[in-house]
Amino acid sequence: MHYSSFCRCGQIQVNLSLPKPIDTYAPRACDCDFCTSRSASYLSDPDGMLQITKAEELEQLKQGSGQAIFWQCKSCHDLIGVTHEFKNGIQGTVNANLFAEGHELQSSIAVSPKTLSPEIKRERWREVWMKVKFTP
Repeated sequence: MHYSSFCRCGQIQVNLSLPKPIDTYAPRACDCDFCTSRSASYLSDPDGMLQITKAEELEQLKQGSGQAIFWQCKSCHDLIGVTHEFKNGIQGTVNANLFAEGHELQSSIAVSPKTLSPEIKRERWREVWMKVKFTP
């Protein structure tokens, strides 16, 4: 299943490939101050793929343990997603809000990664996040 969306200003295009229909996924809502202030929840599938186009229009932010990179549009400041670079490549998750208008997403599930050690966070990300590709 393939889905596309844009940030509010249209600068950043997000292409998402999932093995199941998007409405079968329950996004994860992180309870940290950064994510809650943006009402962000995250969608991923380890068998999925996320492609973010116009990577030069993104800015990086680091929060919490500083291991993950949060990506937002330089123009409208929409939060696009979160990534981490593992030895076998970049994995990440997309902000489910980018797909909320066009799709009936399930209710978000609250998660609290701030209670996890850095090692456990990385292992969890490796298990639930998907491959990410940035394109110009």
